[in-house]
Amino acid sequence: MVKICCIGAGYVGGPTMAVIALKCPDIEVVVVDISEPRIAAWNSDQLPIYEPGLDDVVKQCRGKNLFFSTDVEKHVAEADIVFVSVNTPTKTQGLGAGKAADLTYWESAARTIADVSKSDKIVVEKSTVPVKTAEAIEKILTHNSKGIKFQILSNPEFLAEGTAIEDLFQPDRVLIGGRETPEGQKAIQSLKSVYAHWVPEDRILTTNLWSAELSKLAANAFLAQRISSVNAMSALCEATGADVAEVSYAIGKDSRIGPKFLNASVGFGGSCFQKDILNLVYICECNGLPEVAEYWKQVIKINDHQKSRFVNRVVSSMFNTVSQKKIAILGFAFKKDTGDTRETPAIDVCKGLLGDKAVLSIYDPQVTEDQIQRDLIMKKFDWDHPLHLQPKSPKSSVKQVSIAWDAYEATKGAHGICILTEWEEFKTIDYKKIYDSMQKPAFVFDGRNVVNAEALREIGFIVYSIGKPLDAWLKDMPAIA
Repeated sequence: MVKICCIGAGYVGGPTMAVIALKCPDIEVVVVDISEPRIAAWNSDQLPIYEPGLDDVVKQCRGKNLFFSTDVEKHVAEADIVFVSVNTPTKTQGLGAGKAADLTYWESAARTIADVSKSDKIVVEKSTVPVKTAEAIEKILTHNSKGIKFQILSNPEFLAEGTAIEDLFQPDRVLIGGRETPEGQKAIQSLKSVYAHWVPEDRILTTNLWSAELSKLAANAFLAQRISSVNAMSALCEATGADVAEVSYAIGKDSRIGPKFLNASVGFGGSCFQKDILNLVYICECNGLPEVAEYWKQVIKINDHQKSRFVNRVVSSMFNTVSQKKIAILGFAFKKDTGDTRETPAIDVCKGLLGDKAVLSIYDPQVTEDQIQRDLIMKKFDWDHPLHLQPKSPKSSVKQVSIAWDAYEATKGAHGICILTEWEEFKTIDYKKIYDSMQKPAFVFDGRNVVNAEALREIGFIVYSIGKPLDAWLKDMPAIA
């Protein structure tokens, strides 16, 4: 029986290993992590992450061929294939701070593998890592090998939160990179045989190590670039009276462009896009490519601009001040169908409004009060360090922020509403009931283009939808630059 061990029980390791266990009943899969609360949650009825379909997959396999444990050394020693899915956060200090990936946890994992291994192993990079990380890992393993042979593979994940299980069941592609040696190619085939249990062979791509490592960063950079491109167009649409939805539809019909990732919004979020682009920028700078680095920096700049532009529109529309005004925030997660708040645009929007002394009432169906308060007091990039990922309450909270249990409570007595996550329920709530309970004039600022703006205007709302023609009120109150 082949044994797989995955170091890291987070958003990537947990779901990926659960699906491998489900699809490969002949393989024993163990997910290990040093965080006892996280492993306890994986072994409970309340999993540590919310992802549609994940619960069912875990319950089908857990205790049979899927296990979660804090005994890292034991299970690494017994494994034939070791996936490493630990954090690679952005460095917050030292060389490359604010851009470079911090490989402390990766190096620690590699040293653990070298220390406890008594048999040859395939070590698989599953975390998003800078290109050439495998070379550093190889050196650590080789110099501490005690005669044991290791083969390093890069097998980046391309999951989208909210559809991760579906993506794992039917991936666009599985990418495996390895050394172009007989041993490297044999290792590739071993990992390929795992995925071949359910993935068609033509969707399993094999490359050299460096191509696989760079492909992950490149994929996220290209996707983020599309969002920043359409968001840049949304500003021009508002200025000219064009409708960004119509523009997106028209250009998406071009087969060379395609329709995906062309929805204008308040900005992109999530754990990968900004982090990976900053990492890409740093790698370009280190390789003497400043012009290329500048190009990718602009993707981040437009994303930041979109968030500040949204805040400016809210403040300018409401008589150039939101001081002591109640603003309802509908949605805090970075996208629907996930409870993940990492780099969510809602953080910057809320901080911008709080900077103008607004009073916020926040409702999200999947994000806890502790998480929201923690996010609003946390420094940039701190979310990605293990100390801040432990399930503990924040030491302090933002006094101008309250957490509501539904949209009606959040909006009662509010001057304005900001929709920051595209949850389905925000399309169908009773906006007439909400309007009647609000201060007048009542504003809706739709950061995800989920509401029918004309229907809301008929109720009496003043509505701002990103990239849509402005109504008369908003034209008379131009956004602050």
